[in-house]
Amino acid sequence: MQFAERLATLPAIDHLRGLRLKDGDQVIAEILNQPGSAGSVRVYHALFQQFGSISKEAAETGINWYAEHTADAHQHPGKHPNIDRLIAISAGQLPVLQVELIPA
Repeated sequence: MQFAERLATLPAIDHLRGLRLKDGDQVIAEILNQPGSAGSVRVYHALFQQFGSISKEAAETGINWYAEHTADAHQHPGKHPNIDRLIAISAGQLPVLQVELIPA
């Protein structure tokens, strides 16, 4: 399944301005629901709903959901930071991250 097809199956995020990824009290990243990152908000939100956090298992699922963009992320580190983060969590290079939703 291509990324756009996968996105169509994920829950809507109209109620969110974005989300924060946290390691304890430290904010690791903030992803806003805006052009260029709305798809990532949708992926991370769905992972949070399914797994309760961005764990190794959640990260591996997300890597699969990003589909064709995952191969590009492997070939061009830094180009897709939201995928790079999932790859790092999957590899044990980052801890499990908690998700804080930012209401619209």
